[in-house]
Amino acid sequence: MAGQFYDADPERLERHVQTLLPVGAARSSAIGAIVPHAGYVYPGPVAGAVYARLLLPRTAVILCPNHTRRGAPAALDPSAAWRTPLGDVALARRVADRLLELASSVEEDSEAHRREHSLEVQLPFLKVLRPDAELVPVSLGEASLPLCREVGEALARLVREEKEPPILLASSDMNHYEPREVGRAKDDLALARIEALDPEGLFQTVRAKSITMCGFLPATALLFAAQALGAARAEVVSRRDSGDETGDPSSVVGYAGVVVT
Repeated sequence: MAGQFYDADPERLERHVQTLLPVGAARSSAIGAIVPHAGYVYPGPVAGAVYARLLLPRTAVILCPNHTRRGAPAALDPSAAWRTPLGDVALARRVADRLLELASSVEEDSEAHRREHSLEVQLPFLKVLRPDAELVPVSLGEASLPLCREVGEALARLVREEKEPPILLASSDMNHYEPREVGRAKDDLALARIEALDPEGLFQTVRAKSITMCGFLPATALLFAAQALGAARAEVVSRRDSGDETGDPSSVVGYAGVVVT
């Protein structure tokens, strides 16, 4: 997606990412975060507000939705590295193998990640803030609460086992293509369950209220992990929608950034 969702030129891309990171934000360790994934022109400031608060470990487990509906329901990409204009992000092979042991539903599958933008757009932020970052890329594409629970609880165990715990990032935009007042109200419902650290509630609310939050499965899995790890807080640190850029509030996509500690 270089040249589409973000700049393909390394120098311009790094400068752009730097401008999206608020100056003076205090960084601290976190269990994880929910970060948007549209083209940087729309939710870039929201993503920057999240990443500016994170003290990033070397390894990031990134959970993304499966917009293409290809491949396995829970797919770990086995590629040795993901290429970005700022350099490659290597697969954290040992950590990835341990996740495969802990979550039997997760399988190695590149097809689910082919042409999927939602994970890739996180990588320039990692490269700017943690140049030696390694990646565990997982796509979730089946609306199954037990699957989200299995993945989340496996990740919690993985976090507890690691000397330097990986950070858990869930890639998600919020409600899509409704008037701002409608989308905002729907996003409020979803974010209330996220702030309550309630994975079942998020899953059920998104489905019952027809909230088109594309990454609700990654967010649900993250909340299961947070629950198992005794998380204290899920803080919404930034919100906006596409209308802030286009000037048209009649049909917007919502964006929210959440830090889980």
